Amino acid sequence: MPMPHTMQPIGIIHSCFKEKFGIPRQAGLAPDARATLELLPPYNRPEALTGLDGFSHVWLLFIFHGNQKPQNKQRKNWKPTVRPPRLGGNKRLGVFATRSTYRPNSVGLSAVELTGYGQEHGKLVLHLRGVDLLDGTPIIDIKPYLPYSDSIPTATGGFAPSAPSQSMTVEFTPSAEAVCQEIEQAIYPNFRRLVSQILKDDPRPAYYGTKPQKNRFGIKLLDFDLQWQIEGIEGNDGNKIMVLDVKRIET
Repeated sequence: MPMPHTMQPIGIIHSCFKEKFGIPRQAGLAPDARATLELLPPYNRPEALTGLDGFSHVWLLFIFHGNQKPQNKQRKNWKPTVRPPRLGGNKRLGVFATRSTYRPNSVGLSAVELTGYGQEHGKLVLHLRGVDLLDGTPIIDIKPYLPYSDSIPTATGGFAPSAPSQSMTVEFTPSAEAVCQEIEQAIYPNFRRLVSQILKDDPRPAYYGTKPQKNRFGIKLLDFDLQWQIEGIEGNDGNKIMVLDVKRIET
């Protein structure tokens, strides 16, 4: 039996995504989704990043810390098959043939854009774009993305050969539009565009396609609560999302 290994986080993610619902299912699907990676002691030494400025993207290895089950219980009760959202949640595939968050070891992998790094307010941070990471995600390693080896033109994608089609159109009520403009001016540039990028992929659970139950939803993004609904026949099987309201979350 191989000896178990213990890994210590080298950093923590500060992300615009405050809950799992609404996070893009893969990195890069929402290019305006930004985050910072704060390196933790003793790994927050600037020389550890020497030479990284020559790379446009990095690989992040992280822990799916939002899973509810403790690691030991998750391993004991692991399932060999899962239902990928890409297949509508109706077909089971082997867990090792998917990127399901529920795995024998809760380790994830994302390739994200690196827009800069340095010391800020006494902390060593990396600035990232196109993230699919929950706020507070522990990072266990950083590796530079190498285009000549990491991008394989002849690779095949199994049941997900291409990016999901963005079948939903996204519109905003006048009041939601006004709040988005205020947020862009004061806090987060391109906030409205970020909302559209997230909602165009229809973040609802896959089973809503066959068993619609409700048409109004909420997403926590940054410090704001977004209320939106599906518009169509009986409010369930339309292809338009209307952002109804954007309100600051009271702490």
